[in-house]
Amino acid sequence: MNVGGLRRIASLAILAGLVGMALEPSLAQAADAPMPNKGDTAWMLTASTLVLLMTIPGLALFYGGLVRTKNMLSMLMQVFYTVCIVCVIWALYGYSMTFSEGTTYNAFFGGFSKAFLKGVTADSTAETFTDRVVIPELVYVCFQMTFAAITPALIVGGMAERMKFSAIALFIPLWVTFVYFPIAHMVWYWAGPSATVGAAKALAAAADPAAKEAAQKAVDAVAANAGLAFQWGAIDFAGGTVVHINSGIAALMGALFVGKRVGFGKEAMPPHSLTLTLVGGALLWVGWFGFNAGSALEAGGTAALAMTNTFVATAAAALAWLVVENLAKGKPSLLGAVTGAVAGLVAVTPASGYAGPMGAIVLGIIAGVACYIACSAVKSALGYDDALDVFGVHCIGGIVGALLTGILVNPALGGTGIFDYAAGKVADFDTMTQLWAQFRAVCLTLVWSGLGTIILLGVVRVIVGLRPASDQEREGLDLVDHGERAYNY
Repeated sequence: MNVGGLRRIASLAILAGLVGMALEPSLAQAADAPMPNKGDTAWMLTASTLVLLMTIPGLALFYGGLVRTKNMLSMLMQVFYTVCIVCVIWALYGYSMTFSEGTTYNAFFGGFSKAFLKGVTADSTAETFTDRVVIPELVYVCFQMTFAAITPALIVGGMAERMKFSAIALFIPLWVTFVYFPIAHMVWYWAGPSATVGAAKALAAAADPAAKEAAQKAVDAVAANAGLAFQWGAIDFAGGTVVHINSGIAALMGALFVGKRVGFGKEAMPPHSLTLTLVGGALLWVGWFGFNAGSALEAGGTAALAMTNTFVATAAAALAWLVVENLAKGKPSLLGAVTGAVAGLVAVTPASGYAGPMGAIVLGIIAGVACYIACSAVKSALGYDDALDVFGVHCIGGIVGALLTGILVNPALGGTGIFDYAAGKVADFDTMTQLWAQFRAVCLTLVWSGLGTIILLGVVRVIVGLRPASDQEREGLDLVDHGERAYNY
């Protein structure tokens, strides 16, 4: 080879070396960035689908079977509409309001940096609860979307058979915006494991006093970048406060504000199809595995624990309800068995990834008894018309679950304990401290959702009204609101 050729080869080699040196930092960063595991991704896609199954057709059939024939179709429509409208709102601004950092009021609600899913692509990722473990962000968007959809769908059961569709159509978007998104942000939003671990490592590595002071400020800033209930130390694995107490107290406020059904207490109002109620309740149980086990955000041991607890707590609650009902009325009912199972599902939701299986069984038994008393003796004594017992099952069951989570998470009782990301280990556990945090989160949810629901229903009443005329209510909402019948014989 001639001298000119050697020079050209040498020049290309030098150029390649320079390019390699320039690219080395970015390549190192790319190699260092965590990548989603396909197993976790596949599980979360499945879990998201299961939670949708809970709502449509699960909740729709469960509720539909409990109302009278003339209102079956309207109940199906209200649940289906809720899913559709919330999915769109979630993509427009709900995800951003819930899971992005806010400004001055970040403790209460997020900002709009991810409105219209800005920056959320097929390549962006969301952290799980393990440092340097991620899933595709769009999967996380869809998973949390299903939670946002089922929560307001639960509320409509409290005002079943007497709230017109136009009122539902306006109330649901208002409620998710001003009640659900803030509560979900207050309970679930935090800076994430990588920020917490990174700040703790920087503090440990700081050598001089000035560096330690700066690092401590960074640690404090990361801890403060969280929702209010999260800052208090409250834990809610899959939605005891966010979903169940939130919707349950809203349903009670709705039942009181809208008023009783025409003929309530004077006319028989039995469920028109307990067969459909069982089908819907069974679908709820199946879908709830996505709800609880999916909240681990990974296909691992915590998801397996949540799945186990969702089996045993639900079964225990159903059996407890049947025993109490048999003692009180002399006969165990199918409706009681299904309702007890739902009460167990509700109660184990906040504890599913924290309690041990034996603790979950105890939790299920307590929830079954407590919810039976709330749906029978308490409801009868107070005389409110919560048509489908949303308050008695979801709010009471949610409160029982949220408070007992603060006890059953204790490692001494078979629980997992609470992981301290800064220390890199399970934190020392203090029962009273955790119970206080749980109690504060419960009260926060009751006050925010209760007052917010009353205000929003007042707004809806002014704009479109809440109820049809008495004669229309007697005719049934299927024909009045939709011009259709659920059944044509």
